[in-house]
Amino acid sequence: MIMKKSTKRLTFLGIFSSLALILSYIEFLIPPIYSAVPGIKLGLPNIIIIFALYKFSYKEAAVISLVRLIISALLFGNAMTFIYSFSGAALSLVVMAILKKTDKFSKIAISITGAISHNLGQIIAAMLLLKTNEIFYYMIVLTFTGILAGIAIGLIANVVLKRFNWLEV
Repeated sequence: MIMKKSTKRLTFLGIFSSLALILSYIEFLIPPIYSAVPGIKLGLPNIIIIFALYKFSYKEAAVISLVRLIISALLFGNAMTFIYSFSGAALSLVVMAILKKTDKFSKIAISITGAISHNLGQIIAAMLLLKTNEIFYYMIVLTFTGILAGIAIGLIANVVLKRFNWLEV
C-alpha cells in the first residue's frame, strides 16, 4: 500500500512539474505586456506552485518549482535567467509557505505576496550581480504589477483548487 501511494505521489509530481513547464513556455511565448518596462510577466507557473502548496507540501512544491526552473532555463533561457528565476522563485516559495502555514491569509493574498517576493528576489539578485543599488527603484513598478498579477494568479489558483478538491495525493 505504501509503495502504491508513493508511486501515485511521484506521478503527480511529474505531471504538475510538466504543467508548470508548459505554463512557463506559454508565458515565454506571450509578448511583453509593457515593453517600456522589461521583465513584467503574469507568473502562470505560480498557479501550479500554489496548487502544490495546498495539495502536497512545501517540499513537493519546491521540487516542482526547481524542476520547472532547471528545464525552462535549459530550453528557453541561459544561466542568467536561471539565477534570476531561482532567486525570485526561492524567496516567493518561502514567503508563500510561511503565510500558508499561519492559516490567516487567503490564497489571493498568498499569491500577491508570492508575486511581490518573486520580484524582490530577482531585484536582489540583480543588485548583487550588477553591483548597483539603483535598480531597487524598479521595485516600485514591479510591486504594482506584482499585485495585479498576484490577484489574477490567486483567483485562477482558487478556481483550480476548488475544481480539484476531490484529488487525494
